[in-house]
Amino acid sequence: MADTAVDHEETTGETSTVDPLRVGVVGGGFIGTAVGGEFVEHDGATVDAVVDIDEEVLAEAGDELGVETASQYTDYETMLDAETLDAVLIGTPHTLHYDQILTAFEHDLHVLCDKPLTTDLDDARDLVERDRERDEVLMVGYQRHFYPAFVEARELWAEADREPRWITAEVCQDWVDRFDGAWRQNPDLSGGGYLYDTGSHLLDGVLWSTQLTPEAVSASMHFVDDEQRVDGRANVTIRFTNGATASFSLSGETPCMREHVRMWDEKGAVTLDSQDWEPSEYAEIDDESGEYRPRLSRKDRETKVDAFVEAIRTGAEPAATALDGLRVTAVTEAAYESARDDGSFVTVDPDDVRLE
Repeated sequence: MADTAVDHEETTGETSTVDPLRVGVVGGGFIGTAVGGEFVEHDGATVDAVVDIDEEVLAEAGDELGVETASQYTDYETMLDAETLDAVLIGTPHTLHYDQILTAFEHDLHVLCDKPLTTDLDDARDLVERDRERDEVLMVGYQRHFYPAFVEARELWAEADREPRWITAEVCQDWVDRFDGAWRQNPDLSGGGYLYDTGSHLLDGVLWSTQLTPEAVSASMHFVDDEQRVDGRANVTIRFTNGATASFSLSGETPCMREHVRMWDEKGAVTLDSQDWEPSEYAEIDDESGEYRPRLSRKDRETKVDAFVEAIRTGAEPAATALDGLRVTAVTEAAYESARDDGSFVTVDPDDVRLE
């Protein structure tokens, strides 16, 4: 691969130009076209190639992203060998992420990978270690890192005298019926069920905004398959090293989407509420003045693509790191282990979840 395109600068007088990031889209489904569309619209990037094993999906994605037929592929490595790319967007089923990221690493590419990072703890550990040795960016697509409400909560809990002690979080949607027969309910592709899909965002949102370190996880699940691999509902409890606890309730069997998070300490709380996939509303509860809602601007909210391109351009740490992905995978895998063992607490390896 040639030097990263966004690092190519030519200066003539007062005019400076930066070549756009050349992106290959891996997977022509929702993530590939939605986030790929953000690359198309971004001034600092172009979508130069797309790959999908389904030729019909491939043609539709290529048309939507404006990729010429000659740069549409049904084989991932063929695309990487044939095209001059700087980065890939990976929007494929969860269990494919690890091998596809490794292949991108072998081609010295920047990677924006949809969540979860992986569905295997050893694989997640391996990616974190490999990422530490690379100059290129690996970013995970956890969009709550860009929601003003979660950013505000993270800033509040970063204050020296504030630390959450009791957390409740819930999310629900019509997931079981909607994705019946789809890859999201095929554990060989999804790695699990609702917890590994939508639930991954909720776990990440709490872990990222609080910066707490999990030490043990307990869970109960209602599985929709006989092999007990695909959960439609889950209740997860996390114990943290500071003595705090978080209770998660997740259901993929409701008629509409809602998300509610409450984080308390001895001074009050923050609340985050969302419906129908809109960014969360934010409120603070104070032990003296009651509840109030700071005005949070949603104008020009940064996108995953904005953050990814900026991290490549500046060399800064990406908004959602491989370590963020590892922390979520560690908790998720512990939850599944606990649910299959009558809900007993499963210890989380501190080396997997400790922030650097």
